[in-house]
Amino acid sequence: MARESRNVRGGSIPGTVAQPAFTLIQRTSPPVPVLIAVPHAGRVYPDEFAENFRHSEQASVRLEDRFADLVGEAVARETGASLLLAHAPRAMIDLNRAPDDIDWDMIEGDTPVSRTRHAAGRRARSGLGLVPRRLPGLGELWKRRLTCEELAARIEQVHQPYHAALSRGLESLRDRWGAALLIDLHSMPPLGPKRGSDAAVDFVIGDRFGASASSSLSAAAFDHFTSIGRRAAHNRPYAGGYVLDRHAAPSRGLHALQLEICRTTYLDSELREPGPGLEAISNAVAGLVRRLSGELIGGWGLPQAAE
Repeated sequence: MARESRNVRGGSIPGTVAQPAFTLIQRTSPPVPVLIAVPHAGRVYPDEFAENFRHSEQASVRLEDRFADLVGEAVARETGASLLLAHAPRAMIDLNRAPDDIDWDMIEGDTPVSRTRHAAGRRARSGLGLVPRRLPGLGELWKRRLTCEELAARIEQVHQPYHAALSRGLESLRDRWGAALLIDLHSMPPLGPKRGSDAAVDFVIGDRFGASASSSLSAAAFDHFTSIGRRAAHNRPYAGGYVLDRHAAPSRGLHALQLEICRTTYLDSELREPGPGLEAISNAVAGLVRRLSGELIGGWGLPQAAE
């Protein structure tokens, strides 16, 4: 018998009529202490936003974690893990960036009194701050600068409520189980050839160099992928970002891993549409959720929650 779930839609995408910025899907009695978040797979591009977007077809494909939400949905169905899906696109606002990691040269007008113009961080300087500005080979992404009002709307309607929902979802799992694990799900371009003794990995596990999760969880993740014949790397080149920094607190039972999946493993040869490997990758990640759930519950001596 199917377990009862509740879908919470929150935030709103600027430029749309009542289009939620995200959906949180959580069973009323979650069977595992895991929440999967997919912050970069949103594909809702409002008309006015799209009109200001240069190279929109090429840039959107490169910025999106293309169809990573399909992996998240399949894993959540199979395992009962909670699932947070962003619908706002990364091109509009990057949910894995701090709200002050802004390239202010792309913003026009006076800074709101409530905000301070901090110096742009490394990501913003490279063109991939809170609002992406440029991409290698494409250059500037926007036909005009953003207004402070547009920036504020994106932060207040998308970024803030998304992270508030993520925090509540993790806290509710910890209240039920005594501990919780966030898997921040992303996809990555291929890191190199897939053949030979030095073949590129299929997965990268990021734990902020040990700061965002217990070492036993990271070790169990690698053991799982080895057991199913998948190559994985640790923190290189992706160690995790703002999401892990903000929401991980292992000392309080809140663990977080960033999981990058190579796009060649689940997309078609053009890396644009779902491919024949989608089911196998979803099964691999579902197995990871089960393995880490057992590690979290057993390793910390947590009791099985009553159904």
